[in-house]
Amino acid sequence: MGNSEEVKKIVKEKYSEIANNGSCCGCSCNRNKNISKSIGYSDDELKIAGDANLGLGCGNPVGFSNIKEGDVVLDLGCGAGIDCFLAAKKVGEHGRVIGVDMTEEMVEKAKMSAKQQGIKNLEFVVSEIEHMPIEDSSVDIIITNCVINLTPDKSETFKEAYRVLKSGGRIYLSDIVLLKELSKEQKNDKNLLTGCVTGALLREDYLKKIEEAGFRINILNENKKISKEQYNGIALESLMIEAIK
Repeated sequence: MGNSEEVKKIVKEKYSEIANNGSCCGCSCNRNKNISKSIGYSDDELKIAGDANLGLGCGNPVGFSNIKEGDVVLDLGCGAGIDCFLAAKKVGEHGRVIGVDMTEEMVEKAKMSAKQQGIKNLEFVVSEIEHMPIEDSSVDIIITNCVINLTPDKSETFKEAYRVLKSGGRIYLSDIVLLKELSKEQKNDKNLLTGCVTGALLREDYLKKIEEAGFRINILNENKKISKEQYNGIALESLMIEAIK
């Protein structure tokens, strides 16, 4: 579907709309809560997240992570900040969380929520995750939730993640991967693009790109039920991965 700039434009427009509407379809917060619970968030976590829960993820990377007090955590494609708020609680006052997203409206929504909650150990940055204003070897943990499938250059994204992580640092990512090739019609469907399908890679291709960036991989969980629950039976799954530098 088009070149990388066209893809980014389509994604930004859609997620700007979602930020303004409060969900991917303008529905009530009950829908967002139900989707988030189905992919692993607890009631307590959703209470902490508050308005940052837009029902957009495909897993709970913070729940799988080993984030500790004092860690520096980076969220790639943070959206309205749901995972940032959960991570900020884990790292405590001596840690720091940085949320990065290319959609200005999402970042503004996240900043507003952080201000309302009085969270001080958290900052948000408008940036593409393929090229981040983050120092080399400065991050302990990266989290990312159903975002890398939206990026046109996944190899560059994983290389950038490797650059900013400290030695021994880890990525905890939840993402959509394909279990078989999409049809030509599906590949040209804008709704499937912004819905995390068209830009997804075949499972083995996705894992290969992570390894080529220099990471060791542990597969923590595979959720095939998400295909019927959210994607009308398309041959895909949500993959939860720990990638170690």
